[in-house]
Amino acid sequence: MSNKKIRIQLDCPMPEMDFDIITMGHGSGGLLTNKLLESGVFNLLKNDKLDTHHDGAVLSFDGPMAFSTDSFVISPIFFPGGNIGELAVNGTVNDVAMCGAIPKYISLSFILEEGLRMKDFWDILVGVKGACERAGVTVVTGDTKVVEKGKGDKVFVNTTGVGALHPRAAISPARIRPGDKIVLSGNLATHGVAILSVRQGLEFETNIESDTCNLNHTIKALLDDFGQDIHLLRDPTRGGAATVLNEIARDTRLGVELQQRYLPVDEQVEGACEILGLDPLYVANEGVFIAVVSPDIAEPFTEKLRTLENGQHAAIIGEVVEAHPRQVVLSSSIGGKRVVSMPIGEQLPRIC
Repeated sequence: MSNKKIRIQLDCPMPEMDFDIITMGHGSGGLLTNKLLESGVFNLLKNDKLDTHHDGAVLSFDGPMAFSTDSFVISPIFFPGGNIGELAVNGTVNDVAMCGAIPKYISLSFILEEGLRMKDFWDILVGVKGACERAGVTVVTGDTKVVEKGKGDKVFVNTTGVGALHPRAAISPARIRPGDKIVLSGNLATHGVAILSVRQGLEFETNIESDTCNLNHTIKALLDDFGQDIHLLRDPTRGGAATVLNEIARDTRLGVELQQRYLPVDEQVEGACEILGLDPLYVANEGVFIAVVSPDIAEPFTEKLRTLENGQHAAIIGEVVEAHPRQVVLSSSIGGKRVVSMPIGEQLPRIC
């Protein structure tokens, strides 16, 4: 099946700008800053809370809420399947969803490097707008700063998200028990390989696109049906699935057993990993999640997930066990076993 995503095309022509590039004056807080924000951020992301132009936003929630923040320093800032703005929104939306919450509001902050092309900044904002519309979230506050040329890398983004906890959610490592099944929602390593395919010095021909997407609608549908039988949700971004599974084994003092033959990996991605000497379990993802669920609902959970957007390749990949506590053990396709350890250092820097 193709990796290409169905994307919403937004009709957002770039407005007239006084400058073709970002200057230090755009970070001064004065006239140029106001022009940049008015013609860019405020007009494009317009909503009643952002329109107040206040230093913050006043929000209301009934009951418990989830809160998450993240920073994005990916290189390159445009990549097959998305850009840093879209990635930032999706990343924070997904982190809130992994808590068992329904994301509603986000903040959006930029650190821009002097010399960034104004057209690139606009395209990033359009990526933000599209991602927000797909996820159903609203940008309600933020900030923009400019640093001297050579003291940044085009643009860094910080996003913070909040959302009300789903009434049926009870997400916690403390609820994991031996016998629980481990479900992976989709193909491994797609994002990391897509980024590597356009990294300077590593470029190779491929039509692989990043899997960056919002997962909150999928998570809500699963919580609606399976509620507290979903014990844990995590998205395996930096460090990949291997890191998440090792964290689960460490935090629960239990073991994790994986079956290599059930790990979903796109054929092109698998081939690229073999060429580059990478293990897909350690490569970053931006559009899949790991769920630890009660064994009683593992099959219907996975079947339901396969009917949902972003879950067509879902598979039960392993189980939580009492044996080999704090270790992840993989049973290979040829019958052997090996320990999947926590990665040491940064395998793929600047990946998100």
